[in-house]
Amino acid sequence: MSNKPANSLANVHSSVNPEGKTGWKRVLAFLGPAYLVSVGYMDPGNWATDIAGGSAFGYRLIWVLFASNLIALLLQSLSARLGIVRGLDLAQASKNAYPRFVNFCLYLLAQIAIIACDLAEIIGMAIGLQLLFHLPLIWGVSLTITDTVLMLFLMNKGMRKLEAFIMSMIFIIGVSFLIEMFIVGPDLAGVAKGFIPGNLSGSALYIAIGIIGATVMPHNLYLHSSLVQTRQITRTDEGIRSSIKFNLFDTVIALNLAFIVNAAILILAAAAFYKNGYFKVAEIQDAYKLLEHIFGAIAPTLFAIALIASGQSSTITGTLAGQIIMEGHINLRIEPWLRRLLTRVLAIVPAVFTIIYFGESGLGSLIILSQVVLSLQLGFAVIPLIHFTSNKKRMGKFAISLKVKVLAWASAVLIVGLNAKLVYQQIGDWITQYPSSAPWIYILVTPLVVGIGVLLLYVFLRPILFKHNDEPARVPHGLASTIENVEPITYHNIAVTIDFSTNDTDCIRNAIMQGGKRAHYTLIHIVETAGARYYGTEVMDHETQSDVDNLDIYVNALIKLGYKAKAQIGYGSAASSIAKIVNGDDIDFIVMGSHGHRALKDLIFGTTVNTVRHLVNVPVLVVKPGIIS
Repeated sequence: MSNKPANSLANVHSSVNPEGKTGWKRVLAFLGPAYLVSVGYMDPGNWATDIAGGSAFGYRLIWVLFASNLIALLLQSLSARLGIVRGLDLAQASKNAYPRFVNFCLYLLAQIAIIACDLAEIIGMAIGLQLLFHLPLIWGVSLTITDTVLMLFLMNKGMRKLEAFIMSMIFIIGVSFLIEMFIVGPDLAGVAKGFIPGNLSGSALYIAIGIIGATVMPHNLYLHSSLVQTRQITRTDEGIRSSIKFNLFDTVIALNLAFIVNAAILILAAAAFYKNGYFKVAEIQDAYKLLEHIFGAIAPTLFAIALIASGQSSTITGTLAGQIIMEGHINLRIEPWLRRLLTRVLAIVPAVFTIIYFGESGLGSLIILSQVVLSLQLGFAVIPLIHFTSNKKRMGKFAISLKVKVLAWASAVLIVGLNAKLVYQQIGDWITQYPSSAPWIYILVTPLVVGIGVLLLYVFLRPILFKHNDEPARVPHGLASTIENVEPITYHNIAVTIDFSTNDTDCIRNAIMQGGKRAHYTLIHIVETAGARYYGTEVMDHETQSDVDNLDIYVNALIKLGYKAKAQIGYGSAASSIAKIVNGDDIDFIVMGSHGHRALKDLIFGTTVNTVRHLVNVPVLVVKPGIIS
């Protein structure tokens, strides 16, 4: 029995082949995954935290941004190493290491992080649309749901085209801020001093946590471990070592570019706002207005264009991460457009709620809160990642060294420690500000925090205290069984769906090839008129009568040829009516014609074949027009 796990991002797995290339061509073939990851380091959430930090504290938080980038480099390189060496993404590896319930909890936390990230992207794109086209924010938020179409289009075009689109967005962002940096003219000495670490407390700690959450995004660790598997590599020590080296180049280049962009935003905010006495610019809209007031029309226009590019590209990578997390942790595989739609709707709701009840001015605070939520989830991705990549039994000679392990655990302790300090400080502030609500905070919030803390402790201790099976217990489509003996199957009652098209003859021929003259054939046609949907068998309009007569022609023709055939008319929904006839008429095989719809037509007209397959317990043969099995 094969226990091979399902491939991560199976539709693009090993779709880029760098083998056989030499020199720069080989290096370029490996470049790409980290650029998709780096988009998450340049999304509107980063913008909000960088603008808030720069306007409130000048250049003093650059060191936090720099330290966050170093941590991100370390953790993303570990993520890539896990995917290359073990051929598993972080979610799949977690599924192997932890019980089902813990995986479900990890999935929920990761999904919350993706929704929080998506929330920042929604708000950022809506603000960008408002700045360029004066569109009300609530309209812009609503319009962001349409980016699902662009995501599907790019996914279907292949990995390289998707990476090219993302790189073009990064180029737009980078050029926009490079021009703005020349316009602003920052204080270089002040920038240099900003790299010196300082004490963090109060609002500085809150914004610093937001910067860490916006920089070291948890879902990027899942994403990177999967994206590196889009490259075909030779599964030898040399091939794996070469892949790790080239992906490290990819990671260093991409994330340092992301750091330059983020540093540019913070420096821009410090030079434009802090220097001019605007200390509380936490709103992206305020940044736009002040940029226009101080530097003229070109700076805010570039700012808005970069903001839209950032939000759109981050949306695509967030969708990929959602697919990886859902399939890896809980074995659930659904259509990408549906998953994208659900995530987007769950993110749109709090944005719309904030606009309605707190006004557009509340969106800036909501973005920063979303980044703090990301940071709070980091420990649940970082701790398992360090465990997996330092396990010599699983990673062999590619397990991380003691030096790297110490740096990784130090980063994890820093992240978890700062988050714990923030949570403790925040609960204390709530109790002080709202003393009448203190009992509810103790009853509701405290147990939740304790429960999450216990879960984090379990995630840390489990791989140390318990050995786990290296092979996945579950994959989305189950495991292949051993084939010992194959006997021919005889079908006695075969159903053929009829739609009075040129496909009917092919369907009937395929049915006869399966059953011959020994089987009974039921020709099924469903009347889907409005009358049929409302009145069912009582309807007998012109279309229904015509369909009955045409179906009888088919039946009589088959009988004349010596076959046993009968007609069955159904009413209403095609899929449910077909299933009802099949399940109630002792049918043991179905032949259906493919309607040939694609993409938008499937959404409009439905997918009858797929729905029927899930409503019946018999084999379904799908016949395309003009094809005979």
